[in-house]
Amino acid sequence: MTGLVASFGSGAMTNSIADIGLADVILVVGSNTTEAHPIVGIELKQAARRGARVIVVDPRRIRLVDHAETWLRVAPGTNVALVNAMMRVILDEGLADEAFITERTEGFEELASHLRSIDLEEASLTTGVPVDTIREAAIAYASAERASIVYSMGVTQHASGTGQVRAMANLAMLTGNVGRPGTGVNPLRGQNNVQGACDLACLPNCLPGYQSVTDRGALDRFCDYWETGAYLSEEPGLTVVEMMDAAATGKVKAMYIMGENPVISDPDQAHVRAAMDALDFLVVQDIFPTETTAYADVVLPAASYLEKEGTFTNTERRVQRVRRVVEPPGEALTDLEILGRLAEALGQRWKYTGPSDVMTEIAAVTPQYAGITYERLEREDGLQWPCPDESHPGTPVLHTEGFPRGKGVFAVVEHIPPPELPDGEYPFVMTTGRQLWNFHSETMTGRSAGLADLNPQNRVEIGPKDAERLGACQGDLLEVSSRRGTIRAAAHIVDDIAPGVVFVPFHFADSPANALTSGAHLDPFSKIPGLKVTAVNVRRVAEA
Repeated sequence: MTGLVASFGSGAMTNSIADIGLADVILVVGSNTTEAHPIVGIELKQAARRGARVIVVDPRRIRLVDHAETWLRVAPGTNVALVNAMMRVILDEGLADEAFITERTEGFEELASHLRSIDLEEASLTTGVPVDTIREAAIAYASAERASIVYSMGVTQHASGTGQVRAMANLAMLTGNVGRPGTGVNPLRGQNNVQGACDLACLPNCLPGYQSVTDRGALDRFCDYWETGAYLSEEPGLTVVEMMDAAATGKVKAMYIMGENPVISDPDQAHVRAAMDALDFLVVQDIFPTETTAYADVVLPAASYLEKEGTFTNTERRVQRVRRVVEPPGEALTDLEILGRLAEALGQRWKYTGPSDVMTEIAAVTPQYAGITYERLEREDGLQWPCPDESHPGTPVLHTEGFPRGKGVFAVVEHIPPPELPDGEYPFVMTTGRQLWNFHSETMTGRSAGLADLNPQNRVEIGPKDAERLGACQGDLLEVSSRRGTIRAAAHIVDDIAPGVVFVPFHFADSPANALTSGAHLDPFSKIPGLKVTAVNVRRVAEA
């Protein structure tokens, strides 16, 4: 999000999910789409069947490669080197969209000067992708009438994640692939309402609608609306990883966690557990007991999505109604009821009678949502923001005539190697991610017997040459160690991963990949940790 805000002025998916199928070429970078975002994966597969040229950039031979024209098996952490090389080819071949660059962008000369210094042979050595393959992918993308970029956490979860996103934006603007159906730069969010949570200020530096907390005028407008004399600080808060660091050092004394299981999902599990132990007081609000609720002083049982009314905003900026199907079990309450009771206990008298009142407030203080009401959502199949008034139909494609910041800005982005590289003690690179049958920390999918039967345990994906060198056969128990911890899981020998690289899903509590990852190396802008590249050692410890 941070990178697209810097380049475009907005951090959201530029186009719609169905719109992806209109592209002639689809560049998929760092997204195991068919497993992590299977609905979007269906759109990609259907587009391929209709003749779209799908180009997959990923260290692993993910399932989407079966439907792709080209697979670029890029070394983990080298997306910037690849995209810069592609842009060098586009300039050399005269395929840049000069009219778009002149009319709608700034900073091109600085970028062009940098790109002229890119050596394709050196980029090939860095990325592991042959020069001819880089050239073919670049020409295919730039020659298309409509080309779309789809990316996910394989781009953002790096210490250089913001730079990687800005490189994607550079590529799209260089070729004029922004602001039209079938084009754009399209980040896929990690969960179903991540976009909505960010839109409505679940970020440490934003008010609803991405209005900055450092803007005194914006803070005052919110206070006026709430009719409060309270003084809101202009100082941004902490990100998740920064909160854990602060808790571990005693700077944060209490924490309230809603619908999150950081003991499994956050980097450096030992550090997270130490942070949880160091807190004076911890409240966890969730629908099931988790590894994190075990540390809580108070657990507040919450209603699931089928047990409450409200809205979700999905990855394509579409606001949709959520409707109660069954009553919450036992003592569980909806999030709004829980927060309302807490506010009342603290002496506040909130006036919300239900979620529709909250939506009315959202529309009043959030420009992108100003035209969205429950009445409209009941009549229409969701609305995509920005929707500035009640007569507006919503916006399927962003940036059709301009960017929120005025002109899109190119950024000179250099390839920065991952901060933790293999060495003699830790000779492998571990990358991590999701699998189709398991969602996130398995708070829900782990309780589904059918899904659990499909993929009941963690496995370490390793290439045949590396397995042979370790003396490991299919199913043998492997021990994977980093500078932070050790886990054990069965070997899964596959042909679709490069030598020196292993893949470990992060879902499983009994062998958590995040016991190995680091929270010490953060992107300097987004503060996202580099989860996708961890130096590890692997050894065989037992037969299957």
